[in-house]
Amino acid sequence: MKLAIIRCMQTEDFCPGTSDFKAIQNKTGVFEGVEEDIQLIGFTNCGGCPGKKVVLRVRELLKRGADTIAFATCIQKGAPIGYPCPFAGKMKALVEKEAGEGVKILDYTH
Repeated sequence: MKLAIIRCMQTEDFCPGTSDFKAIQNKTGVFEGVEEDIQLIGFTNCGGCPGKKVVLRVRELLKRGADTIAFATCIQKGAPIGYPCPFAGKMKALVEKEAGEGVKILDYTH
């Protein structure tokens, strides 16, 4: 798996991504049951509210080899600030359209 993670820009001051990286390393959370090696291709933010830059960022991640795009837990579940992204659904739809059928989209990380 060649993984790219999209995170919430609002949480960058609170979260360095440690739990995301541990989930990859230990194959927990959404990565539980993944038997293949997981190579992290990129770790970037959505570009800020309302997430319009996510398409450009995903396009670059795909060019660099990503075959799986994960939305970090901060976007879908609101960790660590307790506020899920109100644009998560729209961002996911944009990413799915940009990525196409051959790319796996994951809703969270840990």
